[in-house]
Amino acid sequence: MKIKLNILAIFLLAGVACQQEKKMEVPFPYGVKYEVFVMAFADSNGDGKGDLKGLTQKLDYFSELGVNGLWLMPIMPSDTYHKYHVTDYKGIDPDYGTMDDFKIFIAEAHKRNIKVISDYIINHTGDKHPWFLESIKGKDNPYRDYYVWAPKDSVEVLQKDEQWGPDTDNAQRWHEVPGDTSGEMYYGYFNGQTPDLNFDNPKVRQEIYDAAKFWLLEVGVDGFRLDAAKHIYPNNRAGDNHTMWQEFRAEIQKIKPDAYLVGEVWSDSKTVAPYLKGLPSLFNFDLGYLITEVVKTGSDSVELVKRYKEINDYYTSITPDFLDATFVKNHDQVRILSELGGNVEKAKLAAGILLTFPGTPYLYQGEEIGMLGLKEDMDRGQRESFIWSEGKSDALQSNWYAARFSTDQTVTPFSKQKEDPASIYNYYKKFVHYRNSSEALTLGTIESTEMSVKEVVSFVRKHKEQEVLVLHNVSDVELTLDFPEALKRFDTIDFETKGGSLADGKLTLPAFGSVILK
Repeated sequence: MKIKLNILAIFLLAGVACQQEKKMEVPFPYGVKYEVFVMAFADSNGDGKGDLKGLTQKLDYFSELGVNGLWLMPIMPSDTYHKYHVTDYKGIDPDYGTMDDFKIFIAEAHKRNIKVISDYIINHTGDKHPWFLESIKGKDNPYRDYYVWAPKDSVEVLQKDEQWGPDTDNAQRWHEVPGDTSGEMYYGYFNGQTPDLNFDNPKVRQEIYDAAKFWLLEVGVDGFRLDAAKHIYPNNRAGDNHTMWQEFRAEIQKIKPDAYLVGEVWSDSKTVAPYLKGLPSLFNFDLGYLITEVVKTGSDSVELVKRYKEINDYYTSITPDFLDATFVKNHDQVRILSELGGNVEKAKLAAGILLTFPGTPYLYQGEEIGMLGLKEDMDRGQRESFIWSEGKSDALQSNWYAARFSTDQTVTPFSKQKEDPASIYNYYKKFVHYRNSSEALTLGTIESTEMSVKEVVSFVRKHKEQEVLVLHNVSDVELTLDFPEALKRFDTIDFETKGGSLADGKLTLPAFGSVILK
């Protein structure tokens, strides 16, 4: 009897081992990422503001969702709520806690195999940064050349030049210090509270590299999201921008060879392309717009896969190690559910399309519970607090801003959604975990199919020997699809969101449903 039990145990252990072998470990930087606005996530001390201790206590939330990387919006000291006006490149904003809090957070994230990417804002500092406060003291101050200054009488000409001045949004770029008698004005691309750093000054570049080394080695972050990468130099010096980022990448690789860099170049593909040698991972704004349009209209009239491949193949030809950073919406945009008129089924489908495309997809905090938000009140409208439960029944509930769009009356709290198999949260969770189990979806190429049904986005994802056929019905009616001969090899449903049936090469695809076949 003892021998039989031992034999049985061996078989059981072998079975467990086989299951473990089948589970794919998603290599970083591949895998699903999550953008966090710390202020709006989890509050540990009851002051209403999300903080690092609260974020640490919620780390299991990310593990359960299936993400393997967190992009934290700025956490350095700043005099603004969003923290993009940096006043200290080697500190933590007191709203969020201490450096020790952050180090503990990173250690706990790493225990869960979650990487941490920090926002790094180097185009500008805040106007309360000690460097800038020194620079405005006069032309002879050693920090004067840390920023870009020009005589007032030349600024009038510069301001009319679209490369230095108004640009497309007619904004004021040159600014005067109240009471200043130097006869000069400083350049701030975004506004007067964000003076641009002068990257022609080697001391500035070294300050930026020293701070990067501090975060990567002393603190332990795994990489950076580079804000406003297109605007390090003014628009008429694009070539200098490209060269600077190549230098930046080389310096980072000296410090930490495996550090992950992802850049924000919010522009068309021709403008984006030259940045790839310095920043081989860039956010794909075009894909987000296209997914939104397809889901909103219920038709793939834009030929989503074709458009994506044209851009992706172009980028890969420039930089073979290009890794697309895909997303639907981020913290600067109207939330996807609001743009889709509150249609949860369409919002789910937008996520489904994103999670089946190549690259490394980013989810914006709250998308997975269907949060709402418009661009209002200095962008606070789309950055409202994550809703954990009704009222304050979750002790970590942030309440940093009086929400207008996402409340526990307009959005079903996470505590309820996690118990509802049909919730948008469980849709996301199910899809993220499936993607994580699929080499084809995580690492594979993408090819169009011969199907020409405008209401269906269809494509083949392939990695080595693994191949899947992905179909998304973007319409509000059930469709029956007759597969062409070339696709009949896909004869088994491997994943579905709303059901579906396959028989004799014909697939019944529910409205707003997704099916993946192998």
